[in-house]
Amino acid sequence: MNRPSRILILGASYGSLLGIKLVMAGHRVTLVCLPQEVELINREGIRVRLPLKGREGLVELRSQDASGQLRAAGPAEVIPADYELVALAMQEPQYRSPGVRDLLQAVAKSRVPCMSIMNMPPLPYLARLPGVDATACRGAYTDPTVWDGFDPACMTLCSPDPQAFRPPEEALNVLQVRLPTNFKVAGFPSEMHTGLLRRLQADIEAIRHTVDGEAVELPVKLKVHDSVFVPLAKWAMLLAGNYRCVTAQGVRSIREAVHTDLQAAREVYDWICALCKSLGAAEADLVPFEKYAAAAQGLASPSSAARALYAGAPHIERVDRLVQAIAAQRGLRHPAVDEVVALVDAQLERNRAAQK
Repeated sequence: MNRPSRILILGASYGSLLGIKLVMAGHRVTLVCLPQEVELINREGIRVRLPLKGREGLVELRSQDASGQLRAAGPAEVIPADYELVALAMQEPQYRSPGVRDLLQAVAKSRVPCMSIMNMPPLPYLARLPGVDATACRGAYTDPTVWDGFDPACMTLCSPDPQAFRPPEEALNVLQVRLPTNFKVAGFPSEMHTGLLRRLQADIEAIRHTVDGEAVELPVKLKVHDSVFVPLAKWAMLLAGNYRCVTAQGVRSIREAVHTDLQAAREVYDWICALCKSLGAAEADLVPFEKYAAAAQGLASPSSAARALYAGAPHIERVDRLVQAIAAQRGLRHPAVDEVVALVDAQLERNRAAQK
C-alpha cells in the first residue's frame, strides 16, 4: 500500500460505508458528525454490516480492527487544509446548518479536492457538465449559496449506488448495507487529484477480510472513471424508484415503485437516460434498466427521501427538481417527473406549515 492518506468525511451515517473501506485499506479518516455520534464513535468505533455473495447472513466490519485510523469530530474541530481529500456524505439540506456551513466554506477556501457521495450533485459539479447551465439549477437546492466559494475543478461526484441504512434498534455507530454495489466516481480535471482517487481504488481493491478462516474480497469498491457523466447514472434510478415512493396515496417501497407498474418505471428510467445522453453521456456510462429493476427487487423499504418527507422534514434533497430543471434547458419534460415534483412540493409545503 502507498503511504496512508488523510481523508475528511462530512457525515457519519452514509459516510461510515466509505470510511470503513478506507480505514481497512490503512488510511486515516476523520468523520464529522453530531456530538452524540462523536462521543460514541471515538469510544467504540464504527460497525458496518454487509452481505457477501454466496454466504448467509451479514459480515460485520469494525473500524477498531482495521489497520488504519478513524476518529470522529465536530465541525469546528477540523482544519480542511490538514487533509488530502474531503468526502461529502451528508444530505444536501444539512450543509446550510450552523457549523457545517462554516466548515464547508473552509473546505472551499482550502481548495482540497472534494468527492461527493451525495445523491444531490453539489452545484460546482454541475458546472463541469457540458451543456448544463448550473445557474439555472440553483432553485433545486435548499441553499445554493453554500456552494458559491468552490472551484468546480476541485469537485467531483460519485454515483452513490450502494444502499445502506442505520438499523433503528441499533446504536448510532452501526450501519447496515442492503445493496453492496460500487461507488463510481468521475476523475478530477487534475491528474494529481485523480491519481489520489486511483490509489484509493487500488488500496480498497486489495482489502481481504477473514470470514470463517478464509480471506475473502469485500463488495462496495471505489471505481474511477474518465467520464464526468458516469455519476449521473443514479438519476434514472432515483426518479424511477426513490422519488416514485411518494404517491398521492402515501409512501411505498422502492420495490413497489418500480415493480407495481414496471412499464411506467421503465419509461421514466429510459427518458432520463436519454436526457443524460443528450448532455453527452455514452451508453456505457449508464446502467441498463433490467439491472436496476433486478436490484430494486431487494429494496423493500421506502427511500430515505420519502421516509424523511413523510416524517415531517421541511427540506429534502431535490434530485427530482434538479432533473426537471436540466431537462427544461433542453426543451424536454415528462409528465411522470412533473407529477413527482408536484407531489413532493405539496408534502414539503404541508410539513413547513405544520412547523409554523
